[in-house]
Amino acid sequence: MSELVRMISTDGTLTVIAADTTDIINRMEQIHRTSAVTSAALGRLLTAASMMGAVLKGKDNSITLRLNGGGPAGSVIAVSDSEGNVRGYVSNPIVEIPLNNKGKLDVAGAVGTEGSLTVMKDLGLKEPYIGQVPIVSGEIAEDITSYFATSEQLPSVCALGVLVNPDLSIKAAGGFIIQLLPTALDDTIDKVEECIKDIEPVTQMLTNGMSPEDICRHVLKGFDLEILDTSNPEYRCTCSRERVSKALISIGREGLLEMAQEKTTEVSCHFCEKKYIFTSEEVLGFAEK
Repeated sequence: MSELVRMISTDGTLTVIAADTTDIINRMEQIHRTSAVTSAALGRLLTAASMMGAVLKGKDNSITLRLNGGGPAGSVIAVSDSEGNVRGYVSNPIVEIPLNNKGKLDVAGAVGTEGSLTVMKDLGLKEPYIGQVPIVSGEIAEDITSYFATSEQLPSVCALGVLVNPDLSIKAAGGFIIQLLPTALDDTIDKVEECIKDIEPVTQMLTNGMSPEDICRHVLKGFDLEILDTSNPEYRCTCSRERVSKALISIGREGLLEMAQEKTTEVSCHFCEKKYIFTSEEVLGFAEK
């Protein structure tokens, strides 16, 4: 079961959120049958989206992260609700490229670095909030940090990791985000930098048996922390026959009449690969609407 925890320092200078998303990313890999490097890319983005979604205030709020870097993976998209439940997809789920110069999965090579990270928040207002920043590294964590600094003026530290087994299942996945609050002083920043300068990868902490709470306390061992809340997010798609029907209706009469020439129309959900079958008569009925 995946787990997410949010904590705040007792002096009110920072917050930290950490997540173990291993089960979520395993479910993602089973659905999309991703190669190792695309599992790492989409897994990191899903983990970031889950943590960012979990801080949204409204029950029906959501956040969408979209990476378009021009790499062979194509667009990488992750969506989270306000409970941290996520869904996502990558345009090209199977990318096979050499390891990077550190002997690690080359996420930046798969995602690309000539493009942008777009963050869209649906907060129940007339228009969604949209922030966009150029891709910094394509490794995703640095790009999330850049987004917070540029679009939300929030000094942050983000770490994300996905460890893939030889059989392409996920051994460990998770991350953490530290954010300074307006009450933070320069010495708080120095203290955070000292805490994280030699920190091990998130996946190593998880494989060592650390929980999200353990990770928070470990990466900020110089601070007293208290828990704000915990949750157990999951990979959750919100598609339904009704939603797909509405999407078909939006195509317009001419397009639907053309589709109705076929005996059946099959529509697949990008996020969960579930297939919906509509008869010619049903499509004609949509055209009349």
